[in-house]
Amino acid sequence: MLVQDTPRIAWGLTGSGHFLRESLEIIETLPNVDLFVTKAAVEVLGMYGIPLKSLREKIRVFQDHTASSVPVGFLYSGHYHTLIVGPATSNTVAKCVAGISDTLVTNLYAQAGKCRIPSIIFACDCEPTVLTEAPGETVTLYPRPVDLDNTERLKHFPYTHVVESIDTLKAAVTHRLSCLSASSS
Repeated sequence: MLVQDTPRIAWGLTGSGHFLRESLEIIETLPNVDLFVTKAAVEVLGMYGIPLKSLREKIRVFQDHTASSVPVGFLYSGHYHTLIVGPATSNTVAKCVAGISDTLVTNLYAQAGKCRIPSIIFACDCEPTVLTEAPGETVTLYPRPVDLDNTERLKHFPYTHVVESIDTLKAAVTHRLSCLSASSS
């Protein structure tokens, strides 16, 4: 079992390339962060030319290899003070809203809520028109009404803060860390 003194951030990556590089840049600036990647995230990282091995050289990475998402158990022992999921696909957001926890990241979200651990979710589909990086090009996407509705619904879940841009993600992470710092003083 994982042994440590300082609670950490659990950061979940799903199968989205939307601000993926920028999200990874934020991760690299944070102390005490572990990365949890779904199978889809591993595929997308490869599509964007980001080898998982290069991430493993910088931070601890947990991959989705078990049916029961064994690494989720670390939430029960106080190893993590915050869960961040970003970027979060419309699929991941929909599963979180519906209470489906069949990937490492959706299971983390469900268990974080049950443990009352705050979550910050960077939803990809939050505007009627989204410009995003695809491998080798920028594309315009038009999220479906169901995708936009799920993002709105997730905003009302306990212990969940949904952000809709890379700037609000940075601000939410900074705010969370400052709250933790103030409470430990």
